[in-house]
Amino acid sequence: MEFGWRAWRDDVVGAVQFLTRLPGMPHGSAFEMRRAGRMLPLAGAGIGGLIGGCYWLLQALHVPALAAAALALALGALLTGGLHEDGLADTADGFGGGRTPTQKLEIMKDSRIGSYGVLALVFVSAIKIGCLATLPGWQGMAALIVAHALARAALPFAAFALPYAKTSGLAVSVGQPTATTLALAGFLAFAVALAVLPPVSALACLGAMAALTLLMRSAARRQIGGYSGDVLGAIEQLGETAILLVVSALA
Repeated sequence: MEFGWRAWRDDVVGAVQFLTRLPGMPHGSAFEMRRAGRMLPLAGAGIGGLIGGCYWLLQALHVPALAAAALALALGALLTGGLHEDGLADTADGFGGGRTPTQKLEIMKDSRIGSYGVLALVFVSAIKIGCLATLPGWQGMAALIVAHALARAALPFAAFALPYAKTSGLAVSVGQPTATTLALAGFLAFAVALAVLPPVSALACLGAMAALTLLMRSAARRQIGGYSGDVLGAIEQLGETAILLVVSALA
């Protein structure tokens, strides 16, 4: 593990490339979970800040709350190219539609979306929009920063010491994290949460994300024998949803 400033810089760039479709930053380039996974929370916080800034601006312009929330989340999907949403839909289709691990993985590999995937996207989007719309602009921005930071920090935790469900794919190409990566990702994610939320809310968000990650790890092992890139995407999307639920409930 390298700790020089160039290594940190390269890892930030790699994490942003991995998570976004920004011009000049090709998806997945120069990212390795073993090291750059430590910077996923900061990259996520930056994405959440952009989406949250959009939400805050729209509310300042007196756009109705539900419309402001929907537009801000649409911006998030554009920034990431729907990477995690695709994983959520594929995971829902596979876990819900297949009988054996092999069948489930075949369904998840199919680019077409099924009824389970549609329902997952509809309900998750509706919950996120509904929760965000209850928060004023500045509070919604804080919630989005934390949601994206913690949901991205969960990815190395979900992948740690869990076997690959497939022999190829995104999860295999980026590799697995080390214990040091986990410690740094967890520390940075919690630091972000404490920086923008009250301590009680930050702790509640951390607990919700930890519980969700453990549940999804268990489900993935039981359903397909390990994890895949789609499972990581599902964890990220469900994590965002859980954090927005917690923050709106405690607001």
